Amino acid sequence: MVVRRGGFRARTRKTLAKHPRDRGKVSVTAMMQEFKTGDRVIILQEPAIHKGMPHPRYKSRTGVVIGEQGRVYKVRIQDGGSTKIMLSAPVHLLRVKEHGR
Repeated sequence: MVVRRGGFRARTRKTLAKHPRDRGKVSVTAMMQEFKTGDRVIILQEPAIHKGMPHPRYKSRTGVVIGEQGRVYKVRIQDGGSTKIMLSAPVHLLRVKEHGR
C-alpha cells in the first residue's frame, strides 16, 4: 500500500501565509480576547500559532460561540446541510461587528 503523505497543514503554503508587513510577533491582546456565549465570530487562523487552530478548510467561516472548554471556545458553524461544533483558541477568532453597535 502507498502511505498517505500530508498532515494538518498540508497544501496550505499560500492560504496560511502572512503578508510580509503582517509578519512578526502576535499581539497579546489577540491571544487574551474574550468572547461571550452568543457572539458571532469569523474563523481566521493565525499561522504563527499552531495550538488550538481550526482545520484550514473552515477558514473565513462565520459561527456562533456556544461555550468554553478550557482555554478554547466552542464555535457552532454550518457546513453544507450539517451543523458542526469546533474548538478554537481565541487568537484564531475575530468578532463580527454588528450594525448599529
